Amino acid sequence: MKILRSFFWLIPVLLALPLFADEIPETGGASAGSGDAAAWIIPIEGDIEPSMVTFVRREARRALDGGADFLVFEIDTFGGRVDSALQITSFIMSIKKAKTVAWVRNGESSMGVSWSAGALIALSCSQIYMANGTSIGAAAPVTIGADGHTEGTGEKTVAAVRSQIAAVAEKNGHPTGIALAMADYDVELWETEADGVIKVLTLQELERLESLRPGQEGAVKELRRVGIISPAGKLLSLTAGEAYRYGLTRGLADDREELLAMLGAGAVLEESAPSAWDSIISFLVSGPVQGVLILIGLIMIFLEIQSPGFGIPGTVAILCFVLVFGSSFMLGRVGSLEIILFVLGLGLLAVEVFLIPGFGVVGISGIILIAFSLIFSMQDFVVPNFEWEWTLMGRNAIVVCTGLLAAITGIAVIALLGPKTRMFDRLMLKTQIDQTASDGGGWQNDGGVESDYAALTGKTGTTVTTLHPIGKADIEGATYQVESDGSFVEPGKEVKVVKVQGNNIFVRSV
Repeated sequence: MKILRSFFWLIPVLLALPLFADEIPETGGASAGSGDAAAWIIPIEGDIEPSMVTFVRREARRALDGGADFLVFEIDTFGGRVDSALQITSFIMSIKKAKTVAWVRNGESSMGVSWSAGALIALSCSQIYMANGTSIGAAAPVTIGADGHTEGTGEKTVAAVRSQIAAVAEKNGHPTGIALAMADYDVELWETEADGVIKVLTLQELERLESLRPGQEGAVKELRRVGIISPAGKLLSLTAGEAYRYGLTRGLADDREELLAMLGAGAVLEESAPSAWDSIISFLVSGPVQGVLILIGLIMIFLEIQSPGFGIPGTVAILCFVLVFGSSFMLGRVGSLEIILFVLGLGLLAVEVFLIPGFGVVGISGIILIAFSLIFSMQDFVVPNFEWEWTLMGRNAIVVCTGLLAAITGIAVIALLGPKTRMFDRLMLKTQIDQTASDGGGWQNDGGVESDYAALTGKTGTTVTTLHPIGKADIEGATYQVESDGSFVEPGKEVKVVKVQGNNIFVRSV
């Protein structure tokens, strides 16, 4: 079957993707010689998205292999995707061979903020430094509403992020109350003075401490409420000075040299930078681009089915789906499941088109399998466990379904207008006709027999190939390209010519 032969080449290409998993080009030059303590700079700038996860992991591994003592993450971001932030956070917390440092920098080309996902990433580092004039906080998960404005997510998502950000802060010795107030609107945060020491406590912690009697474990001799830092109903954001006052940051460093001096690092081994490859991958995995690739790929599959041999449509379709799955594979989101579902979906479509008349359960099942394979390729989970995962899966489903519906619409338009439009003559399945004018004013078909197409109206013949809806039929000893009324006609069936328009012969099953 033609579609299986055409996409036979797609299967080994997709299966070979794991061979290229480590082929992402490295950035930067050779590492300089390390001193007693050396730092490696890894910027985290702009939106936190899946391509950022790959970049941070790759560059951190390079830094560790290069012998870096400090991994300095220069953070300058308004935030981004929750799943990407959690992946970066988990990876940073798994680093044992070097000290991880978050630095919220300031400068001419920076925004001077570490908000939302940026705050979560900063808390995952063992040390935090900030430049004067910067801020950190507002880490509650949000989603984009129907009106385009951001709005809070459900309690299940907030609870998941709240527990994770508290665990991250607790592990690294950061004030957990501050972390909670950054992620949860319901947390009320107070500045207190306990035995002359400034402490930041949530309202629950403060009331529990006030309820302790002298001599009880954890009780203090003198406890005073200094003032409220963040009231209930608001998210906490701190300036650099406030973060230093409340013990969130180790110090204030306005430039890299000052930061290195505070760390005790004598040199910078290297400063990582996103490569052109990172930009390409980020572009390819964006929702609009994925939708367009799916649209073009499916339309090209249809054109390839309708055209003889293997040609440009099949090549373009293979390229589109290799880009869809290949770019996602580079981000670690594609495995054997997605590829198997996609190949099975193509197989079911081939069976529906070539073996089963009409279009029913088999074809619909093939489309569903292809849709799920594309959705799973856009995320790193199969079954959602959290509300934000359901939201992400819904967003991916919208992208895929939009591409599928647009492709189906495009295929319908091409099926209706293709045979009547000259630009599709080389793409649609047509009998090769030698269009040489004869002395009698007629045309010669591929058998050299002079014929007048208009005279074929009302005559009957037998189909030579399957009509779906275009194919070949034998009419009075000559083979012609014909088109049915949209119905599926098997080879060897009797048909009748009902209409002739120019060189287009329309038939109906008898």
